[in-house]
Amino acid sequence: MKNDLHKILLSSQKIDRRVKELAVEIDRYYKDREILLVTLLDGAIVFAADLIRNLTIPLRLDCIRVSSYGNSTDPETAPRILSSLKSEVLQKHVLLVDDILDTGNTMKSVYEEVSAKDPASVQTCVFLDKPERRQNNFKADWSGFSIPDEFVVGYGLDYAGRYRQLPFVATLKSSILEDK
Repeated sequence: MKNDLHKILLSSQKIDRRVKELAVEIDRYYKDREILLVTLLDGAIVFAADLIRNLTIPLRLDCIRVSSYGNSTDPETAPRILSSLKSEVLQKHVLLVDDILDTGNTMKSVYEEVSAKDPASVQTCVFLDKPERRQNNFKADWSGFSIPDEFVVGYGLDYAGRYRQLPFVATLKSSILEDK
């Protein structure tokens, strides 16, 4: 698998430092209020797990499954929400956690769906932000890293279901992307 990689963009040490910083910022913002942390599956699971381990505020966890990429390197224009929340969000402070804010379409769709259920608040936290690719004006409240417009894998992000377990973020060799 490592032979498929072109270059490492974010080391595991750099990721660990930034996740800890994000947790401090989020703790400070919520000031001991309980939150419902909603992870967008599948890509955000690694980031969300590390973030949760570093938060000190009370929280409950739920997940929502959204399909944005399929087996492609381009996000679908209309993301599909494949499962709904198990938790009640009415008058709860909701924190949506995703792996990457690319076009903005996925997070905007989930944000609108959750907001329609009358929560006390909805905030967003993304591991990676690709502002060059934005197709709308959606902006995350917290962002781990801003990256250039390159397709990346690792730390939960995949290409056709592979590479999620890498402890860092990397680009793939063009020959790997062309094979699919």
